[in-house]
Amino acid sequence: MSCDSGLIERSAAARPLWLVTESGLAAWAASQPALVASWVQAHGFQAERHRVLTLPGAEGGIQGAVAGLGPLRGLDELSVWHAAAVQDRLPPGDYVLATPLAHDAATRFVVGWLMGAYRITRYRSTPQPRSAALVAPPEADLRYAAAAARGMTLARDLINAPANELGPAELGAAAMALAERFAARCVVLQAGELEDYPLVRAVGAGSPREPRVVDLRWGEGTRPRVTLVGKGVCFDSGGLDLKPSSAMLLMKKDMGGAACALGLASLLMELEAPICLRVLLPCVENSIDGRAYRPGDVLRSRKGLTVEIGNTDAEGRLVLADALTEADGERPELLIDLATLTGAARTALGPELPAAYSPDPTLLEQLQRLGQLEADPVWPMPLWSGYDDELASKIADLGNVSQTAFAGSIIAALFLKRFVTATRAWLHLDLYAWNPKERPGRPIGAEGQCIRALYRLIRARFG
Repeated sequence: MSCDSGLIERSAAARPLWLVTESGLAAWAASQPALVASWVQAHGFQAERHRVLTLPGAEGGIQGAVAGLGPLRGLDELSVWHAAAVQDRLPPGDYVLATPLAHDAATRFVVGWLMGAYRITRYRSTPQPRSAALVAPPEADLRYAAAAARGMTLARDLINAPANELGPAELGAAAMALAERFAARCVVLQAGELEDYPLVRAVGAGSPREPRVVDLRWGEGTRPRVTLVGKGVCFDSGGLDLKPSSAMLLMKKDMGGAACALGLASLLMELEAPICLRVLLPCVENSIDGRAYRPGDVLRSRKGLTVEIGNTDAEGRLVLADALTEADGERPELLIDLATLTGAARTALGPELPAAYSPDPTLLEQLQRLGQLEADPVWPMPLWSGYDDELASKIADLGNVSQTAFAGSIIAALFLKRFVTATRAWLHLDLYAWNPKERPGRPIGAEGQCIRALYRLIRARFG
């Protein structure tokens, strides 16, 4: 699985690539040789979004290409997905932008181009054809673009990996490899070292693949503390509340929150964000054997709160609870958890729009605005305290599920809120981390959601 570089410094044989909006098509065509203008007209090219037309050379070859941007009012509105579509639909070869772009638009174009180069190749027995390459436009922030693409690729690769290759140990090893790359400090707790993470141990008890807790630290301790917590359920059978087979087909992606946390950490470290970063990943496999935790069990959490288990398929909030308790103890300036947590969030918002929760409405508004700019959207959801009593238990401090079928994503967020009591700025992101349909730059499979939006948020708040 890879995102090949997709960028080259120079090429004497690079073909020009024009970017044209629907409203700008007539003016662009008038500036071209008569052969090109008639070719465009003969093919009915109207600069539709995602349409790419190759242009003929004098000897019958391809002399260049034009990419439609649809009804954009201007090139400054160009998003990463416009560029991903271009890269995805060009024939192999080298190309150079013939349309001038301002700094921000050029940067988004390069990020999208690199994301459009992503292919799942690891499991193919035959080599895949080379994709198109772009001469790096000097106007773009190439350092950011390359780092963003690498962070996205890391998250996508981890989520796309099948569960037989990626369990708790392998996810821990991926975090260790990332730490070594950036000289970060990382420990991976396991077996007897997990006494202080009782909910993590309980959820992972039914699998022969023992649970892990990743604790990665990077940056000077005097800088603002930012902590990322990612749900690392490497496969979720549902436990004794077993999922139907159809619902297990995508459960290799249930560690998508951990993967996105590592992708974001990669981006922050590579671009030397002025923060003290901590990443906590509870890594488990929710499986079944004689040691598996049961409906009706009462478990004591790291925080000391007791939890009655109403459903073993609501395991993600349990492992997050222990990790959030540990993170909250340091009172970071910003605490973010990412998790493929509830189907209810997908029912409400669909696969493309992660649900965002925070007790701080200003923080939510800022994240939503920056996500829109990055084409990495989120949607604010309410931490509605009126549903808090849905977590009541007759024998424990709280239950892990509600008895109602309503407001599942909100109730899950309220459960997590019980374990974040000291940190003022907390964000919970309930995401899907998967593309269920084929689109330019977004093949069916893993998606690194919220990475670019959260990077912009962190840089906006801490410099």
